[in-house]
Amino acid sequence: MSTEVEMVLRLLLAAALGAIIGFQRERAKKSAGLRTHVLICVGAAVFTIASIYGFDADDTARVAAGVVAGVGFLGAGAIIRGGEGVVAGLTTAATIWSVAGIGLAAGAGLYIISAVATALVLIALLIPHSVG
Repeated sequence: MSTEVEMVLRLLLAAALGAIIGFQRERAKKSAGLRTHVLICVGAAVFTIASIYGFDADDTARVAAGVVAGVGFLGAGAIIRGGEGVVAGLTTAATIWSVAGIGLAAGAGLYIISAVATALVLIALLIPHSVG
């Protein structure tokens, strides 16, 4: 298989895995839904692919570290602090961060790892939320 075909497959995998998590968030009527999660996952995969194949750098891990830090700021924007110490959006922020990691893994060609991570995130999201 040519390198470019494999790159495209990595991007398609990232889009599909991000869509799985994003679909769940959309159905749960959360602020970051399908499009947001797909974009984050694909974006992280693109940065990873570009760092591996697009540059003559010896340290491709720097891009991964940059994605993690940058997405942390994006996730922080999803967290809202209300009155009486109520904090909302932590799970949304965590899924944004997790989807970026899944995109990094997919972009690096870690297919099974990215798929298993998606399943684990989805399982965590489907655990009933206890109130009180």
